[in-house]
Amino acid sequence: MARRYDSRTTIFSPEGRLYQIEYAMEAISHAGTVLGVLSKDGVVLAAEKKVTGKLLDMSSVKEGGYGGSGEKIFLLNSNVISGVAGIAADANSLVNYARQASQRHLFMYNEDIPVESLAQRLCDLKQGYTQYG
Repeated sequence: MARRYDSRTTIFSPEGRLYQIEYAMEAISHAGTVLGVLSKDGVVLAAEKKVTGKLLDMSSVKEGGYGGSGEKIFLLNSNVISGVAGIAADANSLVNYARQASQRHLFMYNEDIPVESLAQRLCDLKQGYTQYG
């Protein structure tokens, strides 16, 4: 019965459930941990790297991080670094969107995008996918 109601994020089941949202929550529960710590002297981002296959070539992973293959921490612009968890393709899409938004703001206003504005743009994008599929 769930098959009829799990094709889009905007279709409720008769019980009032959104199966696509539940599937996303299940997927994130299997993702590696990403942790951010704020102190008076700075910020520390740490990410758990889960190797899912024995045949995965780790030689392509960049030393020091910031967005190499298999990384969970990305440099978005000269002032913003992001940690991601979940499905890699979704994370890469959001990282690219954030980088493009940062570059557009820099080009238009000749200053880095405020972090709050960048976060709001990402939230609006994700909310749109949740509401409209």
